[in-house]
Amino acid sequence: MKQNKIVTADEAISAIKDGDVVCVTGFLGAGTADNLLVALEKRYRESAAPKDMTLLYSSGPGDAKDRGINRVGIEGMWKRVIAGHYGLVPKISQLVQANVVEGYNIPQGILTNFYRAVAGRRPGVLTKVGLGTFVDPRIEGGKTNERAKEDLVDVVTLGGEEWIFMKSFPLNVALIRGTTADSAGNISFEREILTIDGLAMATAVHNSGGVVIVQVERVASKGVLKPKDVKIPGILVDYVVISEPQYHMQTYATQYSPVFAGEIRIDMQAKKRLALDDRKIIARRAAMELAPFDVINLGIGVPEGVSAVANEEKILSYLTMTVEPGIIGGMPMGGLDFGAAINGDALVDMPDQFNFYDSGGLDLTCLGMAQCDAAGNVNSSKFGKRLAGCGGFIDISQNAKKVIFVGTMTADGLEISVQDGKLKIDQEGKAKKFVQQVQQITFAGKIAAQGPQEIFYVTERAVFKLVNGQVELIEVAPGIDLEKDVLGQMDFRPVMNNVKLMDERIFREEPMEIHKAFLVRALERRIQYDAASNTLHLNFSGLEVTDVEDCELIRDVATARCVAAGKKVNAIVNYDAFSISEDLIDKYLDITAPVIRNYYISTARFTSSDEMRNKMVQRFQQHKLVPSFFANEKEASRMLTGGSH
Repeated sequence: MKQNKIVTADEAISAIKDGDVVCVTGFLGAGTADNLLVALEKRYRESAAPKDMTLLYSSGPGDAKDRGINRVGIEGMWKRVIAGHYGLVPKISQLVQANVVEGYNIPQGILTNFYRAVAGRRPGVLTKVGLGTFVDPRIEGGKTNERAKEDLVDVVTLGGEEWIFMKSFPLNVALIRGTTADSAGNISFEREILTIDGLAMATAVHNSGGVVIVQVERVASKGVLKPKDVKIPGILVDYVVISEPQYHMQTYATQYSPVFAGEIRIDMQAKKRLALDDRKIIARRAAMELAPFDVINLGIGVPEGVSAVANEEKILSYLTMTVEPGIIGGMPMGGLDFGAAINGDALVDMPDQFNFYDSGGLDLTCLGMAQCDAAGNVNSSKFGKRLAGCGGFIDISQNAKKVIFVGTMTADGLEISVQDGKLKIDQEGKAKKFVQQVQQITFAGKIAAQGPQEIFYVTERAVFKLVNGQVELIEVAPGIDLEKDVLGQMDFRPVMNNVKLMDERIFREEPMEIHKAFLVRALERRIQYDAASNTLHLNFSGLEVTDVEDCELIRDVATARCVAAGKKVNAIVNYDAFSISEDLIDKYLDITAPVIRNYYISTARFTSSDEMRNKMVQRFQQHKLVPSFFANEKEASRMLTGGSH
């Protein structure tokens, strides 16, 4: 007879022993097993046990106040903390800063993949992430206080290249959260916004001979859960605890949203616009670096506004936003909902997301900066007495093709206003962010300067770029005094060659109307001329034509390509998943017909949709245009040279 794994929180927590290595999932409130943490806190306060443990977590399972692992930020409970992020867990950070525990800060991507290394009984994690930063053992080795003596990471040479290596060690306890469990311990995640690294952690702890405890909302009968819905199989799970509702919020701001769970989709244009403050100004300027079809990561804080600006400007549909715990597509949320997304496309486990990031999958990332120095180094992990930690910052900034660091020029008291497209500094911040040397290197400008990355530093009043290993001032805001408001607020003098004004539209209340220019760039990628075959390829797959302006832009870009070719061309058009309203089709054909008649020799069109093909054939005929529609590209290509338009 199989064991029933459903127990109380107190019963489950009683399995934890002194000296255990305890792993905790969670990204803010998402996936954080608060009910288990409440029980752990209760046991320790009543019995002073378990004690002298190691706390290991990859993200930031907390709310920057009292929830999450802040509940167990108790002196004596922990001997060592190995963390990806400290900013959301001040009560743990305080223990580290007070030097009462051994403190380590290791990049999020390394730690989340560390679980997989332990699970597979591999020697450890081998990565380029962290070289040249405070994680590099030749600098700080990820140690955050004097009590941390042991080296957790090394630099090794393989194939003539340097690598960071984090050695595996056994893990004893996993505290994980899911949605539904059956009596055998199979776990599904249908009401969670993230899966994070739950499976990797459960496998690592189980294969280390440890105890896996999972908090859930509800229990189902054995056999009810569909196999493909089970994210953590019961063979890995020792105990299941049914949570009290207040300890199982979807995020720390939202008890439950079917939108966040991906059950329904909503109209994002109904979202409230951001107020025009310093954060929006920065987000708008950063958004101007976006390109059609970019895959993007946005950090927490100021970068969160970039997705909101993209939505306001109606360009979000041309982009794929991602967030490091596993969100792909849609509009990422901010604040205590960070980690959730509206109308997302997919959700992957966090180790897979970081594998994608580490391989250079990101076209662009936008990340917050606390300090920048003359070498282009950025500090986002430790400033003054505050220990924030690096999170996924190092993994992401080191590997994205374009990096935009964002933040105000100064901090602590800065007040600004905008009027008539100009920026005014009403009160200067007390703390400068552009310093001679950053307190801690979270991003290494020297390393970046050796590669092909584009690096920008965007503030509310000035924009800088890393050029030949030096920080160059490239733009200032309208209304700003260069000497007083920019150079006077820096501890080093940047390179200055051709300083321009930031776009005045950034500083006005109304939308910037960058949609048209963005669509043109998108169409320029979709409409390409092949000189070898004298063929114009028009890829309208997934394109949504919403108004007359879109039709006119299609005409203009197609015409420009044909004019540049210098002769009439053959054309092949992909209409798969093409979207246009019934009342716009006639206008679309009226506007684009001159291109067809004046520039095309012959045309072949294709779509796998019978409905779309039949509808377009009828409309083309009504406009006295030969449809030449086919079911697939192969048929269209074969018939192209012998057809007509």
